[in-house]
Amino acid sequence: MTGLALNCTINQKSLFDRKHYFYADLPAGYQITQQRRPIAVDGVLNYSLMGGKKKKNQVVRKSARITQIQLEQDSGKSLHDDLQSQTLIDLNRAGVGLMELVMEPDMSCGEEAAAAVRELQLILQALGTCEGNMSEGQLRVDANVSVHRPGQPFGVRAEVKNINSARNLARAIDYEIQRQIQVLESGGTVQNETRAYDSKTGIFFLCSRFMPDQAVVVQEIRDRLPELPHVTRDRLVHAYNILPEHSFTLVNEDGLVEYFEAVMKQTRMNARKVIGWVTNELLGQLKQQDGSVGQSPISPSALAELLELQETGQISSSGAKQVFQEMWRSPGKTARLIVQEKDLGLVSDTEQLHGICQRIVDSHPEEVNAIRKGNKKVLNKLMGLVQKETKGRADPVLVQAILQDKTS
Repeated sequence: MTGLALNCTINQKSLFDRKHYFYADLPAGYQITQQRRPIAVDGVLNYSLMGGKKKKNQVVRKSARITQIQLEQDSGKSLHDDLQSQTLIDLNRAGVGLMELVMEPDMSCGEEAAAAVRELQLILQALGTCEGNMSEGQLRVDANVSVHRPGQPFGVRAEVKNINSARNLARAIDYEIQRQIQVLESGGTVQNETRAYDSKTGIFFLCSRFMPDQAVVVQEIRDRLPELPHVTRDRLVHAYNILPEHSFTLVNEDGLVEYFEAVMKQTRMNARKVIGWVTNELLGQLKQQDGSVGQSPISPSALAELLELQETGQISSSGAKQVFQEMWRSPGKTARLIVQEKDLGLVSDTEQLHGICQRIVDSHPEEVNAIRKGNKKVLNKLMGLVQKETKGRADPVLVQAILQDKTS
């Protein structure tokens, strides 16, 4: 089983009882830990992960109990040099406010632990507690790992320290699980020790014997909590009838939920179609430029105007994408103005479309013959040719009806 201890750099101060004790990695020689006595709170982290091969694209819901929380000063970083028989100390982060959260051993593999950390990362960001950037050391994870047979007590645990990404967390835990199994199956004994994982080399090495951390539970202030990620995902699925995987995409991108909902308030387009525009067109452009949602040159109201033009049949889907690209290049132009300037409005003149369709039918006798023999799929080719001649501006519903009449 796996339990986690997460250290995150905090943004705000809190009032707690203070406890001083010696710490070699701080300039003052001791660490100040702010803590309260444990109190009865609902300390459960709900998280979700996508199913594996047997449950492809299915959301599996899990939970992990949060046992203790404490605030303390971050320590320095000890760098042990065995060749020179010396230890160097990096004090750059020493003294910074740090919050440590300790979870019960409710996770059974690296994937579950990684999913729990990603969920907690989103929660901390939503609360404004910390930015949670693991690569910059704002959030670090220690994993306590033990193995046991079903029905037997937990085995001796080993701790893997200072893991700096969810992916490395999954790798480190799965590696440690296999290491302990091999030790036990070969007749050995798992030692209660602290180990480290080098993400660059993938190598584990022994640090020291395990020393339990002092940590306590802090009181939750429910009425001040913003909407948490798992609640947001459930609300989006039920409110807009979107797929669970779409809700993950929206929540995982900072600011995308607010953008999506702002668009939905201003358009009659189906939510799943809007999701396609937001996740494919908008995010696609942003990722090409390595930008964030807040940097989008197209506002929610501007996108909603474009989608309304498509929804009301004033432009085709291909025409709408052309307008989107122009809006991205020229943020000051509205969708309606671009449609007028580039003459992208939908061609719905029946007489004009009849003439175009007749020319297509006359010039493709083999396709017409195939349709009359029952191959209805060939009709799509003729529709594509009409759209090509009209530069994607022909009303597809009207074109289909005319072609069906002429090839029947």
